[in-house]
Amino acid sequence: MREICFDTETTGFYPDKGDRVIEIGALELIDHIPTGKIFHEYINPERDVPEEVVKIHGIKTEDLIDKPKFSEIAEKWVEFVGDDGVFVAHNAEFDMKFINFELQKCGYEVYEKERVVDSLIIARKKYPGQHNSLEALCKRFNIDDSARTYHGALLDAQLLSEVYYKLICGEESKGLFTEEKVLKTNKYQETTQIKIIERHFTLSEKESSEHRNFLEKNIKNPIWICDEIK
Repeated sequence: MREICFDTETTGFYPDKGDRVIEIGALELIDHIPTGKIFHEYINPERDVPEEVVKIHGIKTEDLIDKPKFSEIAEKWVEFVGDDGVFVAHNAEFDMKFINFELQKCGYEVYEKERVVDSLIIARKKYPGQHNSLEALCKRFNIDDSARTYHGALLDAQLLSEVYYKLICGEESKGLFTEEKVLKTNKYQETTQIKIIERHFTLSEKESSEHRNFLEKNIKNPIWICDEIK
């Protein structure tokens, strides 16, 4: 399954009243695990960023003057998502409302609700009556969010990918995330880049033979059998 775990930062709460997207951060998941493929853009909203919103994400109007408009990155975003990408977001209604508004404004088709997974809804069903913000879930699952001094789209999407894995696979699951994290900081954004563990297994001659026999018996011209092992 291919999923797009993503988050947005905006100038406010209501796109129909003039608020715009100023940052998109997303990463590709295959079977709930990050592949390393990411999308990240700061966007010129063509309007001022209110001071009360700057206190949340730290992104000021002057930081965005030289950034592309949404219309200039829309095609890149649509290509990244593709036709098969299922969205994963925390409080997805908010993010999808803005993404669809921006896409429609640029003449693109909007995304249907059927393509969206809301991790907040999953968390509320699993932990009713408890705090289920991204921050609260990071604490519950012992996920390090120390770099999150401000809300940031890419950082929040990366943290959400870990939270989502725990929600889907269970609190005790270790998953395939390494403990190594690379921190990148500038004056208005801090991000972490999640790496993936490479797991190697050594098969006995008997296991290798049984695996080869299974492939040859059940799969026509299996690509897993290369010339070197024939």
